[in-house]
Amino acid sequence: MSTKREMHSWGRLQSVTSCVNSPAWLDRITIPKGQSLAYGLGRSYGDSCLLSGGSMIETRFLDRLISFDHETGLLKAEAGISLDAILRFCVPLGWFLPTTPGTRQVTLGGAIANDVHGKNHHRAGCFGNHVPRFELMRSDGSRTVHSVGDELHAATIGGLGLTGIITWAELQLVPIKSANLDVELIRFKGLDEFLTLSKESEETWEHTVAWIDCLASGSSLGSGIFIRGNWSTSGELEAHRPSGASIPIDFPSFALSRFSISAFNTLYYRRFLGKRKQLQQHYSPFFHPLDSVQGWSRIYGKRGFYQYQCVIPFEAGAEPMNDLLKRIAGSGQGSFLAVLKTFGDKPSPGLLSFPSPGITLALDFANHGNETLGLFSDLDAIVRSAKGRFYPAKDARMSPSDFAHSYPRLDEFRQFADPAFSSDFWNRMQS
Repeated sequence: MSTKREMHSWGRLQSVTSCVNSPAWLDRITIPKGQSLAYGLGRSYGDSCLLSGGSMIETRFLDRLISFDHETGLLKAEAGISLDAILRFCVPLGWFLPTTPGTRQVTLGGAIANDVHGKNHHRAGCFGNHVPRFELMRSDGSRTVHSVGDELHAATIGGLGLTGIITWAELQLVPIKSANLDVELIRFKGLDEFLTLSKESEETWEHTVAWIDCLASGSSLGSGIFIRGNWSTSGELEAHRPSGASIPIDFPSFALSRFSISAFNTLYYRRFLGKRKQLQQHYSPFFHPLDSVQGWSRIYGKRGFYQYQCVIPFEAGAEPMNDLLKRIAGSGQGSFLAVLKTFGDKPSPGLLSFPSPGITLALDFANHGNETLGLFSDLDAIVRSAKGRFYPAKDARMSPSDFAHSYPRLDEFRQFADPAFSSDFWNRMQS
C-alpha cells in the first residue's frame, strides 16, 4: 500500500510529491510500475534522493540486525538500519564503523549507495571498501547476492540507488578499546601550512580534517584549525546518547549574514590559547558534532541551502584551491561550516565513487537565488580547469557535462543501472 507524501532532502531546496511505500519486512518489498527509488533518512543534500512523480520505497523500517560475529567484527543487517543504531549496538562490544561520514543519521544502504567517506580516508578509503557482500533486488523481482569483484557490486557502491534496492549488507567493523579519541587541534594560516600538516599526519594519525574560515581574506586566507585524532586506549566503551536539542523553526534570512558568520568564525578560530591544544574526546562530538542538534538544516531558513563539495587533484597544486577560497571570501557567502581535507590514494571499488587523491573542500551556502548560483558558476570553472570533480550526494545543480567529465566510468556504469530506477538527479543528468 502506498501513500502520496511530500518528500525533501537535507538541503530543503525543494520538495517533491511521490507515492511512498514503506515495507516493514524484506519479503514485503515490491517494485511498483514506472520509475522508483529507495529513500532512507533523506540526508543527501540535493536531489539524488528524490524522485518527482515516481514511487519512493522508504527503507527506514527495514532496520534489523541479522547477525554479528563477535570475534571478527563482521556485521550483517537490513539496509534500512541507521549508522546511529549500528554504533549503539557495536561500541559497547568494542567495535566501530570502519569509516563514518559527518552524520550517523544515514542508513546502511544509503552509506553504500553514496560510498560515503570520513576523516580516515587516507588510511581506510571509502565505506564501500568495507562491504564484502550485499543482496540486491532489481525491478524484475530478482534478488541476487554480490561480492567484491562482482560487476554489480562495483556499480552499486556509489551508484546512487540506481541499480536497485539493497535489502541487506555485510559491513566489516574495526576494533576499539575505548569510545574516546586522543585529539590535537592546531591553528594554521594558509593552504601551504594545511598541506604540510596533512602530510606529516598521514603516518601517525588515523583521523584528520580541518575547519576553515571561508570568509578570511588577505594574509588570513585559508586560515583554520587542523584536527587530528587517534583512538584512545583509556576510557569506557560507552555509546553516544540520543540527540537532545532541536531547531523548532526556520531561522529568518538575516540570521546568517556575512557579519554573524564572520564573528562566529573569528571566535571559533580563537577558541583556545596558543597554537595547539590536546584533549581526549568522545567519538560523538569528534565525528558527528552536528548530530547533537536535530533539524539543524533549518538555520538556513525556508529557502534552504546548498552544500558545495569538490576535490582538486594534487597534481593541480594549491593554486586552484586558493582561487576557490578567494572567490568565496570575496562573495561574502558561505557559512560557519566549511571543511578541508585530503583524500588518499586507496581506490574505492565503486564505479561512481567521489573521492580521488587530492584536496576536498565542502561548505554550505544559504540559498540566495541567482547570487548563489552565479558564485557556483565561477567556482565550477575553477574546478573544471583543475580537472577536479563534484560530489553527487551533495549536488543540486551540477551540469550533465561536468558529471560526465567527473566520472570517466559513467558509460560503464550505465549498463548496470536498472531501467526502472531513477532520481531527479539522474533524470537531470540525462538532459
